[in-house]
Amino acid sequence: MEFAEKTLDSELIYEGRVVKVFKDSVKLSTGAQSFREVVKHSGGVVILAVKDDKILLVKQFRYPLKEVMFELPAGKLEAGEVPFEAAKRELEEETGYCANTWTPLGYVYTSPGYSDEKLYLYKAEDLEFTRCHPDEGEIIEAFEYPVSDVLKMVQTGVINDAKTLCALLRAGIKR
Repeated sequence: MEFAEKTLDSELIYEGRVVKVFKDSVKLSTGAQSFREVVKHSGGVVILAVKDDKILLVKQFRYPLKEVMFELPAGKLEAGEVPFEAAKRELEEETGYCANTWTPLGYVYTSPGYSDEKLYLYKAEDLEFTRCHPDEGEIIEAFEYPVSDVLKMVQTGVINDAKTLCALLRAGIKR
């Protein structure tokens, strides 16, 4: 069966600081026409930072959900930025740590049904503290948790952030 869809027309319907939203007219593989709403995003990085059998998590309020979340440090790619450089920048901004050892863990698409956002996953080890310097308007606090506590937070639903779950899984983190 053919699955490809052909874009017939694409209309920019919103352009914000973080995302652009398009409404695309498409021709389906069956020959029928339909439309797709597509969120374009520059992508980002997620860092699983491990220090002395502890994992660094950040706690911050996530406005769209109106709740405080526990997550791995992460951030948006700037235009033209290399993902690895963004990972180093975000780790230091959000936790105050720099890492001497980095392992790429691949990438994930956050919600391919409507978004092209691609997150690059990294494991950071051999950490050295410098200083925290979050982005303007970013209220964030970093914590160190034993691996067993992080896994309990996942199992009990304290951690529900998909990018965090994906990075933990990709790294093979277990008890």
